[in-house]
Amino acid sequence: MIRRLSFLLAALAVATLAASPAVAYWEYGHETVAKIAMLNVKPQTQARVRALLAHATELDTPECPARTPEQAAVWPDCVKKLGDRFKDTFAWHYQDVNVCTPFALPPECAEGNCVSAQITRDMATLKDAQAPRIERLKALIFLIHFVGDLHQPLHAGEKGDAGGNKVNAAYGIYAPPRLNLHSVWDGLLAERAISTPPSIVRRYSPAEKAQIQAGSVTDWSRESWKVAHDAVYGSVMADPCAPAPAKVTLDEATIERLVPIAQLQVERGGLRLAKLLDQAFG
Repeated sequence: MIRRLSFLLAALAVATLAASPAVAYWEYGHETVAKIAMLNVKPQTQARVRALLAHATELDTPECPARTPEQAAVWPDCVKKLGDRFKDTFAWHYQDVNVCTPFALPPECAEGNCVSAQITRDMATLKDAQAPRIERLKALIFLIHFVGDLHQPLHAGEKGDAGGNKVNAAYGIYAPPRLNLHSVWDGLLAERAISTPPSIVRRYSPAEKAQIQAGSVTDWSRESWKVAHDAVYGSVMADPCAPAPAKVTLDEATIERLVPIAQLQVERGGLRLAKLLDQAFG
């Protein structure tokens, strides 16, 4: 009875928090990725990141500040509301890799219109000492954000459902009409995972960092794509590649199983961002 009451209270709290964008992955998750990264970069990298962000007013986006790593982490989503000025960036936040076919980055990546291609492009710009400061500033901000995006599994893999946006979902007893599988992983599950102790916002040992930071952007893409298949779809469907039902349900037992997976994805994003920043400013 006590357990049931605790879950009901937690669900009500989630329902209240869901009205605020602050708990969504594009803010809370991205900010956490940035915090982990900044705690685990070299001191000189941290100084150079903050020095470049000190020029954020040159972006001329007062509605969307980017003077800190945490602000920079959400800037690329914030500027979407500014109209045509940033419309060309919308396709950069994800890659529609089908989880039910062999892994292959989609053709549009060749033209830079996917998240992994943008990470590679941003790294090249940051390493180019001759690039204009405003371009290096934007590259830094997009890099901070896109590494987080790559580790939200439904930004790395899906099955023709707009990254789970077309799959209605219930999160425990919380099931408003517009809740979908993508928003569960973006917000509700991410918020719970990040808030569940022990905190993942900390300095990691060299051995921990070496294990998580291994591999390339393509390797990380494949890994997140597999998480989408195994954990995202596999947690709500017996066959992840079968047609999705009208609504999927994540019960409390399922949510508890997914929390460590969601935690690990944010942790991976933060430490891998730290690796890339050290390389870019090394």
